[in-house]
Amino acid sequence: MLLTVADVLATPVMQAGQPEVICATNLDRPVRWVHVSDQAAVADLLVGSELILTTGQALAAPEQARIAYLRSLSAAGIAGLVVELGSYVSELGPVVAATAAELGLPVIVLHRVTRFVEITEAVHRAIVADQYAELEFARTVHETFTELSVRRAALAEIVQTAATMLDASVVLEDLSHRVLAATARHTSSAALLDDWESVSRMLPAGPGVVGVGPHTQRWGRLILRSERAQTSRVSMVLERAAQTITLHRMIDKDRFGLHRQAQTGLIADLVEGRVTDERDAQARAAALGLHRRARYVPLALEIETGAASDPVAAQRRSAAIVEAVTHGLGLVDASALSAAEHRPGRLRSSGARGAVSESARAAPARGRGAEPDAAIPSTAALPGRLRGGADGERIMVILGVTRGGELDARLTEVCAAVLGEVRRVDGVRRAVAGVGPDSDSLLDAAGRLAHATGVAEVALSMISAPARMFFRSADIRLRGLLSLIRDEPGVQSFAEAELGALLRYDIRQTTDLTGTLRRFLDLAGNKTELAKALAISRPTLYDRLARIERVLAVDLDDGESRTSLHAALLVRDLTGDKL
Repeated sequence: MLLTVADVLATPVMQAGQPEVICATNLDRPVRWVHVSDQAAVADLLVGSELILTTGQALAAPEQARIAYLRSLSAAGIAGLVVELGSYVSELGPVVAATAAELGLPVIVLHRVTRFVEITEAVHRAIVADQYAELEFARTVHETFTELSVRRAALAEIVQTAATMLDASVVLEDLSHRVLAATARHTSSAALLDDWESVSRMLPAGPGVVGVGPHTQRWGRLILRSERAQTSRVSMVLERAAQTITLHRMIDKDRFGLHRQAQTGLIADLVEGRVTDERDAQARAAALGLHRRARYVPLALEIETGAASDPVAAQRRSAAIVEAVTHGLGLVDASALSAAEHRPGRLRSSGARGAVSESARAAPARGRGAEPDAAIPSTAALPGRLRGGADGERIMVILGVTRGGELDARLTEVCAAVLGEVRRVDGVRRAVAGVGPDSDSLLDAAGRLAHATGVAEVALSMISAPARMFFRSADIRLRGLLSLIRDEPGVQSFAEAELGALLRYDIRQTTDLTGTLRRFLDLAGNKTELAKALAISRPTLYDRLARIERVLAVDLDDGESRTSLHAALLVRDLTGDKL
C-alpha cells in the first residue's frame, strides 16, 4: 500500500526539517514517487502522484507567476509540494496559502535545511518495499488459488481462503441473493447474514462486488463486507477467487461427464446422441428386450428416501428400489429400458437442456431376479430440492407400449404397479412418476427423458400435489414450469429486473408495496376485493397501486405486465424468497 503525504510527513527525516503544513487539504493522497526540482515548468515532466521537493525558486517570482506555478502542479496531479525555506524564499505568504487551499493542494514548508536525498531515499525505499510486498502477495494469491483449482476445493473453502487473505468477511451469493457460502471475519455469521437480501440489494457497485461465472453468463456474486481491507488487494483476491469458483463449477461438470462416459449404456448413447440412426437404436434396444414397433414413452420416477446410515446401506436401498421397479414392470408385463441414479441429500434434474446419462439395462422386467442397474450421474443438472436433508433416487424408463391401445390406461396400470412396489421398500417416503410426450421414434423418446424428469421433480416438490399415478406438464402448470428453471441465472435476472426496484423501495421506505402487489395479482386485479382484504379505503388503495406503477414503470391494467410480475413473484416463492 503506497505511502500518503501524511505518512511522508511523519517520517523522521521530514520531522528533522521542522515541517509546517501550509495547506492540510488532501494529506491522504498516495505518493507514487518523489521528484526534486526548482524548475517553474516542472509540471511538463510529471505523470501524477509525485511529491515535489523544492527550495522555492519558482515561488520567488511575481504573484501571478507563483499562482500559475501552483496551478500547473495541481493540473499535473501531484501528491503534494514540500518547500525548503531560506535559499530563495523566507516565507510563502498568504497568496500561496490561499491558492493551495483553492486547488486542494497539500503544501508543506521546512524551516531547517534538509538533505533532499535522504527524504528521497527513505520514501523510495518504502515504495519499493511496498511494491515488492504487493508482488509477493500477488504471487501468493496466484499459487494459492491455483492449488485450490487443481485439487477441486469446495466452494466454502475457496470463499474462506479469500476471506483469510483479505482479513474480512466474504459472501458468495446467486442472482436471487441467496447465500451459497460465507465466511465471517471480525463478526459473527448471524450478524453478517442478518437480513442479507435487503443488504445485498442495496450494495453499490465497486471493487468489493465481483461477478461469478463466465462473462456472458454470470450466475452469482462474490461480495466483500468490510471497510478494513486494502483496496489495492480486494479486486485481485476477489477476482481470482471468482475465477476459481467458476472453474470449480466447470471442472465438476466435466469430471462427472467423464465418469458417465466411462459407464455408458444404451440410454446414455441415445440421450447424448451417440446413436443417431433410428433402426440402429431399435435394434440395440430389441437385443436388450424392448419390443419393436411400439409407442415409446419416456417415464421418470423421482423417489424421496430417508438419509442412509452409511454408504453401504444407501447402496443396498438403491439396489432394492431398482429391484422393486423391475418387479413392478414385470407384474404388468411391461417392456422397458431403465437406468437408476442415487442422489445423496438431494435430487437433481437434468432440465430442459440436459441429458440423462445413465448406464442402461434393458428391462424386459419379468421378475425380481434381474440384476440392478448400474448408476451414472446425469450429464447436465439443475439443483432440485428435498425436504429435511433426505436422500433421493431417480429411475429413468423408456416404456414400450403396444400401438393402438389406450395409452393413459396402460400408463396408469404400469405406474400403479411400479409405485406400489417402490413404496414398499424400507426408507422410501414418497415417489412420483413424470411422463413426457410419447413417440413412434425411440430416439425422440430418449430425448424427452429430461422433460419427464423435470415433471417428476416438480411433482415431488409440490406439497399439495393431487393424487395421481403419473404427472404430465399440464398437471404442474406455470408453477411447475418455473420450478424446472428456477435456478437458471436468466430466470433469476428476469425476476430481479421485474421486482428489484419495488423491493428496494420497500427497503428504503419500510413499506410493503410488494405484498400489496401480490394480493392484487392473486385477486386478478379486483380492487374492490383487494381493499376489503387489506382493510383500507379505496383512495388509499389507489394511491398504493399508483406508487407501484411509478416505481416499476408499468401499467397494472396491462395483462402482459401482470403476467410478468406474477411470474417473477412465483420465482421468488420457488427460490425460498417468500415475502
